[in-house]
Amino acid sequence: MSRFATITAALDTVLDPELGQPVTSLGFVRSSTVADGTATVRLRLPTYFCAPNFAFLMVADAYEAVRDVEGVHAVDVQLEDHFAADVINQGVAARAGFVSTFDGEAVAELDGLRATFLRKTVLAGTDRVCRAVLASGIDPGRLVDVTLGDVPASQDLERLRERRRELGLPHGDDTPLAIDPETGAAVDAEAMRDYLARARLTAVGQDANTGICVGMLRHRYPSSNLEEAS
Repeated sequence: MSRFATITAALDTVLDPELGQPVTSLGFVRSSTVADGTATVRLRLPTYFCAPNFAFLMVADAYEAVRDVEGVHAVDVQLEDHFAADVINQGVAARAGFVSTFDGEAVAELDGLRATFLRKTVLAGTDRVCRAVLASGIDPGRLVDVTLGDVPASQDLERLRERRRELGLPHGDDTPLAIDPETGAAVDAEAMRDYLARARLTAVGQDANTGICVGMLRHRYPSSNLEEAS
């Protein structure tokens, strides 16, 4: 794998916290280059006013992901065309944390926010996998007994496993498909109907927000293709 491909693969792990999708597939990476051990990444968002806490997380996560690539000795990640870009870029480069970066305006770091939305992504991902399982003909009443190992391989399943792993939730083959994203406890038969409804609602909301954001990005940047360089 080329160094550029490795940088791109690293950026694939960076999610928009609210949408639960990689910044690469969303088109948020305007360009990424690597030369002489220096990785340079430019990010852009659908609007000038995107929430600064989410923007900070994406810039910080991109910085950390690229910094860990073998052979990269220096990192320059910059958010562009955003009202708080200068503050965020300087804070991330200094690895100052959200509270120090927005001194006097922020009251807490973003770990709790990240976990909250990651749990929503787990719930939405469970809906996608459950729908595939039900479409295969399984009786809805048997979902309570389905484990991750019972589910046919798919990208949705792998993403669900990864998001559960990130939260420290059970993600092995012998673990239930339907779990509480807060506690990791298996969902019982009595609670399954309400659980599936909540998962479906979460997935629909996430998909709708993703469609809106991607549409706004394309309107803002009509030629929104990743500019490759190596």
